[in-house]
Amino acid sequence: MQFDYIIIGAGSAGCVLANRLSADLITSVLLLEAGGPDTKMEIHIPAAYTKLHGSAVDWGFWTEPQVALNGRRMYQPRGKTLGGCSSTNAMAYVRGNRLDYDDWAASGNKGWSYNDVLPYFIRSEHNEQYDQFDPHFHGNTGPLNVTYANRYQTPLSNAFVEACTQVGIRANADYNGAEQQGAGLLQFTIRDGRRHSAATAFLKPALKRSNLNVITHAQVKQILIQNDRATGVEFIMGKNQTQQATARKEVILSAGAFQSPQLLMLSGIGPADTLRSVGIQVKKELPGVGQNLQDHVFTGISSLSSQRGSSANFHLKPVNQLKAFARFLLNKTGPMTCGPLEAVAFLKTDRALAQASTGQVDPNRAHPGRTHPDRVSPDRIDMQFHFVPAHFGNDDKTDIYNLDTYPYTDGYTVLPTLLKPKSQGYIGLSSANPLAAPVIQPNYFAEEEDRLILISGLRKALDIMQSDAFQPYSLGINTPVDYSSDDALWQHIIARVETVYHPVGTCKMGITSDEYAVVDADLRVRGIEGLRVVDASIMPTIVSGNTNAPVMMIAEKAADLILGKKLTY
Repeated sequence: MQFDYIIIGAGSAGCVLANRLSADLITSVLLLEAGGPDTKMEIHIPAAYTKLHGSAVDWGFWTEPQVALNGRRMYQPRGKTLGGCSSTNAMAYVRGNRLDYDDWAASGNKGWSYNDVLPYFIRSEHNEQYDQFDPHFHGNTGPLNVTYANRYQTPLSNAFVEACTQVGIRANADYNGAEQQGAGLLQFTIRDGRRHSAATAFLKPALKRSNLNVITHAQVKQILIQNDRATGVEFIMGKNQTQQATARKEVILSAGAFQSPQLLMLSGIGPADTLRSVGIQVKKELPGVGQNLQDHVFTGISSLSSQRGSSANFHLKPVNQLKAFARFLLNKTGPMTCGPLEAVAFLKTDRALAQASTGQVDPNRAHPGRTHPDRVSPDRIDMQFHFVPAHFGNDDKTDIYNLDTYPYTDGYTVLPTLLKPKSQGYIGLSSANPLAAPVIQPNYFAEEEDRLILISGLRKALDIMQSDAFQPYSLGINTPVDYSSDDALWQHIIARVETVYHPVGTCKMGITSDEYAVVDADLRVRGIEGLRVVDASIMPTIVSGNTNAPVMMIAEKAADLILGKKLTY
């Protein structure tokens, strides 16, 4: 088999690339996906999102023991189906902060400033609230539907926004617009009450093209390298049947922040010592492959609600699930049409404000390759509050990723989320077996500053939960938290912190002088012709928010880089 382009991974990035590259009908494209088609019913029902965890469409990875968390191994869900994580995530559409992208450009990555990438966000988007927003920041002609969850909403979401204003966080109806800071309703990748994944938005409309070939259940073993050029791929199908495909132009790696570095290393590209330790021949030594792993984590504070039926817990009872499912099937309304989240807030913690007032250096801008880190910016935020109209119980029996463990009593939760962690980890190899899981070591809370910032966010969340806006609903906070000291709050975090599964950075984009850079600003792998990486792994630093929208933007821009086009507005 021979194609112009071979794309490894049909996740958020791979689906976008498959659509854009195959738009020219004389260009042949092969898209390989280790998982199967997105036919599982729960994928397309927004409220069924947690039913996908631990299922056949989830890689279900686990981290190495986390020293700062008493040796806990942390669950790491990853989509294993057409659409990747866009088919299994919570559907939140968040672009991040303009300073995130300006940082990328300031560290030498020309063409990646906020003004450079904004047109690609806009090109993807069909925003149902376009007429309500500033059109400078939004699109209404793109393939990806973005909307409020307007077919069902609990009264708790507006109470959360009002509570935020009462503790000094202003209301902001469009955090994807001119400013990110503030509290408002979440925007989602949902259309007509159903999940609108990258597979639905980008891939399926392109499947009718004869020049696009999609193969599912195809596990890539390695990228074929000859004379420092990627020539194709070797992949496994069926009962360990190995096949090869040749790329006339490029191989594009879009397997995500865990598996893109894993595949590079399996192909002989990466840290020499790591490769030799598992018996892999070194074809190109790149010490940055697998390094620079960053991720978001959150913890939560829950309260019981006095309003019967006001939260998602009520709809978890089997009889109520059946009623909600009937509404979904009948007219695509009701609680099944939205995910577990409803509202959000972005802010600067009291600790960050204190740093800003003293003029301290912002550690999140002092990353490798940046010789003059900025002082703390008044526009930079370091905390996100996810608001969930559900509570997680008052003991350790509730698994946040398993709805079957949730109590049926009504409640709600605020989840403080660490946005700009200083702690970094790595991806490694446990063996040369391509079917083995990668070694995942995030090193959560290795840096003391991360602990202090999340504690600061937790205290702010407590203020929100105790505000007047929640008094008509609150039966009191039922999360077992000792508020007496930072140490007590830290013990709560150790027990209940989880990943938001936003891993990035492991094939870092950077300039030549950065020894840990894996790709250049055109996303080409250093020292290997005909090979690019296009997914969350190329982010030099993690963005300030959920990562799915930025990944689709990266793929939109990458398609133009590959085709030699330039998009401007």
